[in-house]
Amino acid sequence: MKFAGVRLDRPKVMGVINVSPESFYKRSVARDEKGLINRAVKMVEDGATFIDVGAKSTAPYLETQIPVEEEVRRAVWAIRTIRDNVDVPISVDTTSAEVAEKAIKAGADIINDVTGLKGDSRMGEVAGEYGTPVILCAHGRVNNFSDPVHAVVELLKESLTTAQEHGIEEVAVDPAVGFLRPEWPPWYEWDSRVIANLNLLKALGRPILVGVSRKSFIGAITGRKDPMERLPGSLAATTIAVLNGADIVRTHDVGETLDAVRVASFMRRFRT
Repeated sequence: MKFAGVRLDRPKVMGVINVSPESFYKRSVARDEKGLINRAVKMVEDGATFIDVGAKSTAPYLETQIPVEEEVRRAVWAIRTIRDNVDVPISVDTTSAEVAEKAIKAGADIINDVTGLKGDSRMGEVAGEYGTPVILCAHGRVNNFSDPVHAVVELLKESLTTAQEHGIEEVAVDPAVGFLRPEWPPWYEWDSRVIANLNLLKALGRPILVGVSRKSFIGAITGRKDPMERLPGSLAATTIAVLNGADIVRTHDVGETLDAVRVASFMRRFRT
């Protein structure tokens, strides 16, 4: 199985770089060119196979609206700068087709859409036109809160149908850890049940990408309110996700996460 030209013979790591000051984890934010280049180069040296660039926070619990022109400016600057300094596939984390198109022209290789092609009606058209691989996040109205995994699968099937309609061939699926936040069960239980049963997403026949890094469900379980204190919990969740079939792990902490991925991937070979 391949994604964006990368053979997924073993789980890979995607490093997160934000150029959005409003992002929930402030240490992920690169504020100038030197810092951006250093961070990208260090991530690749630490073992990142992909880099994901966010120019606007997509955290569902934050008020983070900015003009699309500002998101375009941030994204294009960051992607051009990174593209000139590292040679790995770059993903643009956006829900805007305009931002995605400008990012592709600037050198982005992947569209990471947390709305799963449901937020901007032109997103599927842009991805299809440019032949761009897409990460589809589970997104939409949940009717049955008693079965998180089934709900995630159904939402992803809707997005996969849209991708097929636009001729998008390369797709990875993301179960939307941290985004589907029901009142009941509590969101941290919902996310935990999805990660614990991630193997059920294999039925979709697509690479599975998971982002658990320093997210609020880790804080809720461990009592760590500050994202700075959530690395150990993130590594534990990463290990479980990989044991249950994750192909790509999106993280702020590449070196530490790669070690967890390698150990979990090694042990996964011996499961009976």
